[in-house]
Amino acid sequence: MSDTTDSTAFDSGHFRTIMGHFPTGVTVVTAMSPDVDGSGPQPVGFTIGSFTSVSLDPPLVGFLPQLGSSTMDGIETSNSFCVNVLSDQQSDLCWKFAKSGTDDARFSGVDWHAAPSGSPILDRAVAWIDCSVEAIHTMGDHLFVLGRVGALDADADHDGEPPVPLLFYKGSLGGFEAAG
Repeated sequence: MSDTTDSTAFDSGHFRTIMGHFPTGVTVVTAMSPDVDGSGPQPVGFTIGSFTSVSLDPPLVGFLPQLGSSTMDGIETSNSFCVNVLSDQQSDLCWKFAKSGTDDARFSGVDWHAAPSGSPILDRAVAWIDCSVEAIHTMGDHLFVLGRVGALDADADHDGEPPVPLLFYKGSLGGFEAAG
């Protein structure tokens, strides 16, 4: 029997491969970073697959960004964020907001409007959830960001037919449609 408490023997690559068998929704978490260089508040955002509902009463959600993220610094100082659930037509945004070192270009050419908190709502997102930061906890090599929901909506074009959500599964992106 192996000792599961010995982290030096743990194969993190195998762990990542196995966890890839669990499909996740794809979100872009956004905020308005406060003015730090005299150019005014700037939109910030990053792709997050680790988004979850936490509580109905009070309404809480959470996500887990990596430690050391400069985007997370902007979200933390703004004290609010908006979770944008991407549609299967927004895979380009998934990759655009996922790349490290591209913070300044992420919103270039991206249409958005302000949530009640001021955080960006990406046009054509399946749904958006606007939150205030409730708590931030360090969890291994990630943070757990807990947010209190202040406003939310779905059906981006208000036609009664929301777009198909984008999913990440085994390293690839695709859509989801209910079977029955």
